[in-house]
Amino acid sequence: MSCRSEHIWIQPITGSRKTSSLGFLLVGTSRIVMSFYGIAGLFISSYLWCTISWNVGGGYDRFDRKEGMVCLFRWGFPGKNRRIFLRFLIKDIQSVRIEVKEGIYARRVLYMDIRGQGAIPLTRTDENVTPREIEQKAAELAYFLRVPIEVF
Repeated sequence: MSCRSEHIWIQPITGSRKTSSLGFLLVGTSRIVMSFYGIAGLFISSYLWCTISWNVGGGYDRFDRKEGMVCLFRWGFPGKNRRIFLRFLIKDIQSVRIEVKEGIYARRVLYMDIRGQGAIPLTRTDENVTPREIEQKAAELAYFLRVPIEVF
C-alpha cells in the first residue's frame, strides 16, 4: 500500500517478514531424530526468524518532487549499519531501469540509475512479480519522476 499525492510518493518495502519461513522451524523441530538435518534446520530457522523479527530489508522509498529529493530507507542487521538511509537529488536520476532474466529462475528487478552512483535496486531480487506488474510499477515511477525507462 503506497501513499501518493501530487508531489510526494511513499512506497513501503516488505522485508524478511514472510510466513514461508515457518516451514524451516517445523522441519527443524520435527526431524531432530535425523540429527544433521534436524540441527541444520534449527539453525536455518533461527536465522530466518531473527531476520523476520528484525525486518531485514524492510523500509520505504520516498520520492518528493516538491523538494527534489529521493530518500531510500532500509533496515539491516543489528549493528552500526542497522539503518540504511540514502538520499539523492531527483535531477541526478538518469532513468528507471528494468532488468529481466527469464528461465527456470525468472528474475525481474526495478533499478534507479543515479548519475555517478550506478544502479540502485528498488525491488527485492527474490520478489516474484509478473512482467505486467514490474512494467506498470516502472512506468508509474518514471512518469512521477519524469525520467525515461530502460529495459535490459
